Amino acid sequence: MVHVPVLQKEVIKYLDPKPNENFIDCTIGNGGHTLAILEKNEPKGKILGIDADSELIENLKLLCVNSGQIENFKKRVVLTSDNFANLKEIVKRTKFDSVGGILFDLGMSSWHLEESGRGFSFLKNEPLDMRYNFNNPLTAEKIINYWSESEIEKILREYSEERFSERIAKEIIEARKIRPIKNTFQLVEIIKEIVPAWYQHKKIHFATRTFQALRIAVNDELNNLEKTLPQALEVLKPQGRLAVISFHSLEDRIVKNFFKEKAKENILQILTKKPIRPTEEEIKINRRSRSSKLRVAEKQ
Repeated sequence: MVHVPVLQKEVIKYLDPKPNENFIDCTIGNGGHTLAILEKNEPKGKILGIDADSELIENLKLLCVNSGQIENFKKRVVLTSDNFANLKEIVKRTKFDSVGGILFDLGMSSWHLEESGRGFSFLKNEPLDMRYNFNNPLTAEKIINYWSESEIEKILREYSEERFSERIAKEIIEARKIRPIKNTFQLVEIIKEIVPAWYQHKKIHFATRTFQALRIAVNDELNNLEKTLPQALEVLKPQGRLAVISFHSLEDRIVKNFFKEKAKENILQILTKKPIRPTEEEIKINRRSRSSKLRVAEKQ
């Protein structure tokens, strides 16, 4: 029905779902982790599945119908399209209680890259949108065409640690004087013009960091993560577990620092002294898993 999600075995091992326990999947995406949990929390355990993208929620409903999973989902999965930064309010609205575990998979879904048509991938020529939620007025195109050089440089430096942030920001400003930058290939060409040849031949594509920074800025990803972690802790019952899969150092730092701070206050016990990384085997099957890190803690 769905691709195997990142670090699935490890997530199940650490969340350790028991029969009839309730869980929250804050980034349900294609539903892979949720299906794995559903197998373990039978017969009456429920899952609250949240995703900021309403299109993904609709896709998931359709997948369930087509695969014969609909009865399982109807009885045991509550789906809602919302930002996980509103976690407490979502839980209250859906009357979802007694939560034994919460999962955040902070990676972008493969659907966003391959099918959404919103400019997440530098390998396809698409409009520079990059929104998860169409109610969000900010797009990547607006940032690129209307933000100042210093603002663009700042997000490239802070959100992706792009070493050529100054050069790229300056070139974006020059290019948009000639014509508006509307699509992904225009932006890739601008970056290519300004970064050195050796940078263009590295393992990681030379536009990766710029696209990452824009996506984070458009969707306010780091602020939303900082807002939701304390709420997740409140929502969890004692001995409930919080699992977070991050994909770059900025997210991982937020999670690591939050866990450390709450462990000092004896509110959390950290179960992963070092983050769990994917095996070589998993990376071969799914290259996108290569930068993933899983951290898990238990509420005291």
